[in-house]
Amino acid sequence: MHGGSVRASAREMANRRLLREIRLVFAEVSGIYGHRRIHAELLAQGMNCGRHRIARLMRESGLQVRSRKRWRPVLGSKHVLPVAPNRLERQFAAPGMNQRWVSDMTYIRTEQGWLYLAIVLDLHSRAVVGWAMHHRMQQELVHAALTMAVARRQPKGEVLLHSDRGSQYCAYDYQVLLKRHGILPSHSRAGNCWDNAAMESFFRSLKAERVYLTRYRSYDEARWDIFDYIRFYNHQRRHSTLGYLSPIEFEQRQALLRA
Repeated sequence: MHGGSVRASAREMANRRLLREIRLVFAEVSGIYGHRRIHAELLAQGMNCGRHRIARLMRESGLQVRSRKRWRPVLGSKHVLPVAPNRLERQFAAPGMNQRWVSDMTYIRTEQGWLYLAIVLDLHSRAVVGWAMHHRMQQELVHAALTMAVARRQPKGEVLLHSDRGSQYCAYDYQVLLKRHGILPSHSRAGNCWDNAAMESFFRSLKAERVYLTRYRSYDEARWDIFDYIRFYNHQRRHSTLGYLSPIEFEQRQALLRA
């Protein structure tokens, strides 16, 4: 009995230590990680622990992922501008950086009104490579996001950039900007949000993990918080599609493999 009690006591102590580490990670990411991502984070920190054990401890201690509201995509506007073919064809992976990008716009509620957000995402690592925000849905918004992406990444070869067929992405000025930078346009089919599913996935994460959990009193408050989420998303957030690495960590590892 004495030996059994010692073993039970040792397990209890080990579980307490593990739960303490789980709580630290859970608090650091503001409660948006489930047991799979927490498991990946603890493994990265050098802790040897089972995923199912983490799930059980989280369940028993009442650690639940923060509730998410239903997300609705922004619908593209009708227009008579030329539309490019769907060259991406739902190929949401890329063997290298700056080969396939996706882009889209969404809106964020603030007490001052809607804040519009344009994003450019690299499909190789799912990293956000360009973004722009404004309280008016202007053509310049998608220009600014693309210009930032080109400046940050400086692609050497041709890039395929996929978006929906909204007027901002089909406009003549935007097409000229694409051509100037050697970027080949690709547009979703009419009314088919799945053609840009990788971009929609980012917006779901942004809204579920940050926007729907926050009340923004001003445009500036929303801008700073969204910028903070993009930083977190690129440098810390673990992606199941990347083997539970962050986008930047994934790119760094790929660079080492190519070196």
